[in-house]
Amino acid sequence: MGARRPGRGWRGIRVTAPEGTRPTRSGPSTGRGGDRRPTRPPLDRPRRAAYEAVAAVHRDDAFANLVLPTILREEGLFGRDAAFATELTYGTLRNLGTLDAILTDAAGRDVARIDPPVRDALRLGAYQLLHTRVPAHAAVSSTVDLVRSVAPGATGFANAVLREVSSRDADAWVAKLAPPMETDPVGHLALAYSHPQWIVRAFSEALGGDLGETARLLIEDNERPPVHLCARPGLIDPIELADQVGGAPGAFSPYAVYLPGGAPGDIPAVVDGRAHVQDEGSQLVAAALADAPLDGPDGRWLDLCAGPGGKAGLLGALAAQRGARVTAVEVAEHRARLVSLATRDLPVAVLTMDGREVGSDPKVPEQHFDRVLVDAPCTGLGSLRRRPESRWRRQPSDLPPLTRLQRELLGAALRAVRPGGLVAYVTCSPHTVETHVTVTEAARRSGVPVDFVDARPLLPAGMPGLGDGPTVQLWPHRHGTDAMFLAVLRRG
Repeated sequence: MGARRPGRGWRGIRVTAPEGTRPTRSGPSTGRGGDRRPTRPPLDRPRRAAYEAVAAVHRDDAFANLVLPTILREEGLFGRDAAFATELTYGTLRNLGTLDAILTDAAGRDVARIDPPVRDALRLGAYQLLHTRVPAHAAVSSTVDLVRSVAPGATGFANAVLREVSSRDADAWVAKLAPPMETDPVGHLALAYSHPQWIVRAFSEALGGDLGETARLLIEDNERPPVHLCARPGLIDPIELADQVGGAPGAFSPYAVYLPGGAPGDIPAVVDGRAHVQDEGSQLVAAALADAPLDGPDGRWLDLCAGPGGKAGLLGALAAQRGARVTAVEVAEHRARLVSLATRDLPVAVLTMDGREVGSDPKVPEQHFDRVLVDAPCTGLGSLRRRPESRWRRQPSDLPPLTRLQRELLGAALRAVRPGGLVAYVTCSPHTVETHVTVTEAARRSGVPVDFVDARPLLPAGMPGLGDGPTVQLWPHRHGTDAMFLAVLRRG
């Protein structure tokens, strides 16, 4: 399900303070006999906004990066208040597994048995107690106020649970609850750094079983990632863009700019299409395909899974400089519209079709394209910094249908590319089943001669930790990017 628009009809807390706690024009309310009853202040808006966002994620399967900006706008939150609400929302979602283990112990019952509104409020309160500088008394009292507004009968329970949570710091809770590193390293890392065990195991395998490096990756996954901009070549210089936004040029991509803060959608260069928001790793893999040496014609490029359009935008800008044209294929109509918006005024033709149907449409014939990008649908385990709720939604059972789709799309790309042409297979996941296994199996089944091109020289000189080749795996803790995988294949 997509995110529902916050506002009237939400089952979250209301914008106003709970009935009976609001001050009136005539002063505090009175009870029988004229007794003056103290009024409680309204709930503070940043915590309310964070609660509504977290509740929407768990209740409606919303995505935090989509629902939170709407909530902040409707609540009228800007500056420090918006930053605090954002920190509470994303911090709570990233640390959900560990917070739930702690709340289960503190409550004396499985967290799944706690009413969802109370559970989400307690998660926010526990995050404040264990991971922020909010004073304990403020974290407890504000969370109890929050519980009072959504489940008045649970305030005593919430108060007792939070006081138990506050009896230890985060490290002490991990020491109490995590299995020993010596006997169960995956279980220990999963609880200590709030990732499902199957993801920890997959990361460790992709890192060659190095548990120390796996821990560094998990730590980086829990950090707030910077916003990266892509300065579209030929339209704006990255140094100029960095000066305009008060940012810094990227460490590796020649088009990257690190945004220090603020709303990217308000930047003039983004508004008018000279730049767009895109992780530096995504820029690197798209540019690698465009820059790879190629014999013969080089005017027909294909983006086989183009939505929402970031890589198509960069490829389109590069194609415009080189006299090439890009065909961008996207199966979902709403995502195809996003690609059209992202590539306006660029030499990009957007088609709404299934990329596996290469050869069935005269606009996407077989053995026609010089360069083909397959940015395949995947688990997204490489972007957990940016989409923290994904780590709790994805399951190992998601892999078989995804890897089948990945193989079929890569097979279609190998049919679409001309002999001597290049295909780049990209996933935002380091899971070896989605990377090495998929690309090797798809190449074997393709029925055409395929050679792997060493992708390491296609990335900027001096990038550390690129491995032994011919494929490349980028990492948040090594490169500051999403965990993008790149394989480049040449059709014989």
